[in-house]
Amino acid sequence: MRKINKTKKTQFDKIKVCEIKQLLSHIEVNLALTRASTLKSNIKMLQQNNLQSIMQNTLFSTIVIVTLFYLVQITNGAAAHSGREREADGAFSPRDKHHGDGDKHNSKFDHEAILGSEKEVEEFEHLSPEVAKERLRKLSAKMDRNMDGKIEKKELQHWILRSFRMLSQEESTERFEDNNEDGDDFVTWDEYKAHEFEDLEGLEEGGITDSSKLEDLSMMEEDKVLFFAADVNKDGKLDRKEYVAFSHPEDHPHIMRTPVIQSVMKSKDADHDGKLDFQEFIGDRGKDQDKDWLVSEKERFDTDLDENKDGILDDNEVYAWLVPDNEDVAKEEADHLFAGTDDDHDDFLSFDEIEAHHDIFTGSEATDFGEHLTSHQMERFEDEL
Repeated sequence: MRKINKTKKTQFDKIKVCEIKQLLSHIEVNLALTRASTLKSNIKMLQQNNLQSIMQNTLFSTIVIVTLFYLVQITNGAAAHSGREREADGAFSPRDKHHGDGDKHNSKFDHEAILGSEKEVEEFEHLSPEVAKERLRKLSAKMDRNMDGKIEKKELQHWILRSFRMLSQEESTERFEDNNEDGDDFVTWDEYKAHEFEDLEGLEEGGITDSSKLEDLSMMEEDKVLFFAADVNKDGKLDRKEYVAFSHPEDHPHIMRTPVIQSVMKSKDADHDGKLDFQEFIGDRGKDQDKDWLVSEKERFDTDLDENKDGILDDNEVYAWLVPDNEDVAKEEADHLFAGTDDDHDDFLSFDEIEAHHDIFTGSEATDFGEHLTSHQMERFEDEL
């Protein structure tokens, strides 16, 4: 072990302490001068009966501080939740997970189902009601696939599915940019792992495994299987199109269905019979759980997941459990929107009914600014439909 010269170390510490004291002294002097200058300026402003100017400056400073704080919170939140959300049992969370019911209803989900973009939902909210209604009527004409002047529930469901695909593309683009560290327009597994699972560095190589990290480690291994399954051209990295399939397998079952099933079977199918019984379904999640939890999971297994009631989950049932069906979500959302807007209960939505309930469909606020914000939106819809 290398010995340390204590005399030299003490002298070095004294020098550092002295330097720090001098730095603190400079800071205190600068703060005092700043306070004095500010006080002098404020007194002069008061003497000139310019109190309004002080209030404006104070208000501006407050807005800046609050805005910076808000941006920091958003940035921290994004960093902490950049990966695809999962349920406790490992399944991908359904798109309507945070939709809510009753007092907990999240109207933003309704707006996203119509506009197909989180960014455009935010922009649309700042349109005046008149402009929002005008643009919503134009969107209604796009929803009307058979052009009979009214919207059937199937037509609305089709539109919502289209919105889900657009949302998947938007979300995937944001995550792709986050993970594309070297800016080469590709994401490698190492880039993805470093960004999404930075706390697990070294664990898969046999490092010390913290029990609290085991679940994340298992999820990382599953993601690795899906990552390389989405690599259609087998070049060891994902382009933008492949990344959409990886991050939203529900939109690409022709590519992702088999790898999703194989991944979960590898980790859960203990007897290798190609199916999951209840004990295999529970797995390690059942440890330290109480009886009520086990009863609840058994009921969900029997009632919701085991569709043919044979006591086990086959490939189709495993995939239905792991990957949410957007068809079902879209149908439920269409039913929900019809229930709140079909005023004459004829099972059709007229353009007038949609316009009358524009707040449900797009959430426009009663403001008189921002009418220019989504002028590009109608052009994009024209190109896509």
